[in-house]
Amino acid sequence: MYTLLFCRYYNLNHNIFQIFFTWIWGRMFQHPGDSNISKFQVSEFILMGFPGIHTWQHWLSLPLALLYLLALTANILILIIINQEATLHQPMYHFLGILAVVDMGLATTIMPKILAILWFSAKAISLPECFAQMYVIHCFVGMESGIFVCMAIDRYVAICKPLHYPAIITESFVVKATVLMALRNILTTIPVPVLAAQRHYCSQNQIEHCLCSNLGVTSLSCDDRTINSIYQLLLAWTLMGSDLALIFLSYVLILHSVLKLNSAEAASKALSTCTSHLILILFFYTVVIVISITHNATMTFPLVPVLLNVLHNVIPPALNPMVYALKNKELRQGLYKLLKLNIKGNECGRGSLR
Repeated sequence: MYTLLFCRYYNLNHNIFQIFFTWIWGRMFQHPGDSNISKFQVSEFILMGFPGIHTWQHWLSLPLALLYLLALTANILILIIINQEATLHQPMYHFLGILAVVDMGLATTIMPKILAILWFSAKAISLPECFAQMYVIHCFVGMESGIFVCMAIDRYVAICKPLHYPAIITESFVVKATVLMALRNILTTIPVPVLAAQRHYCSQNQIEHCLCSNLGVTSLSCDDRTINSIYQLLLAWTLMGSDLALIFLSYVLILHSVLKLNSAEAASKALSTCTSHLILILFFYTVVIVISITHNATMTFPLVPVLLNVLHNVIPPALNPMVYALKNKELRQGLYKLLKLNIKGNECGRGSLR
């Protein structure tokens, strides 16, 4: 169910975004005053790949392809387990299923193009397609951050208000929270590609990157891009900053509640349910902060922010389901059950052949 939803959602959105930004791009240069500028407008961008290692960057395709396959396989397994196991039809696992869909969407937004660059030197990308990719990346990253907030709230209510948990964290809550986060990210990230499309790209069209990052693309513009940088910073602080603050507050309240427990065993059991979530949150936001810091060092070490940016979009999708499967007893049991069913099915098939 989740996988089918992801396929339909991703294909529909990808087509809509590309048509939308093609229309925007056409409208940008239909004004008479822009006729002279549009003559020098570049028609496509060239994604050069990883800066400084162009001659041997194709060797990176193997680990990146394996990470991508691992991300797809692991997240599809998570979705199958959650769908098949009735005991996992709970809000916490619904959020995990949504996170799996978001992770696959994020990885699929960038990895096919990166592998095409590394394998076939397919470096050209049209301007509308580039802006569409920029928008989808921002949407999925913001959505992942939002789902982490929802999961933190779920753990806070489960530990601090266990008697009220069934009444507060319901399936209706999951749907409303997911829709709210989706609308938040869809609407707040629209100005990112729209502002980028309003810049004039009249000379340089080679992007020292593997994907269409906002700052990487707008750095090629011939006019002032201050508004783009300001909005990017504002978006990061308002979305990511508020999400991180809510998560931090949730875990401060959880820790405060756990420390009041008389039993050390009960406290340990309560905290163990948060371990996998904390690991993923620390990795996700640490890399975001490091990318923000290292972006200022682009001129000195241009490879570092590009590599971190790519890994940040592919490692979490591969890491998230593995961490949850290792740390969560119910998911492990569901995985063992799924594998045993497959083994039994294979044995029955062999027996019938005999």
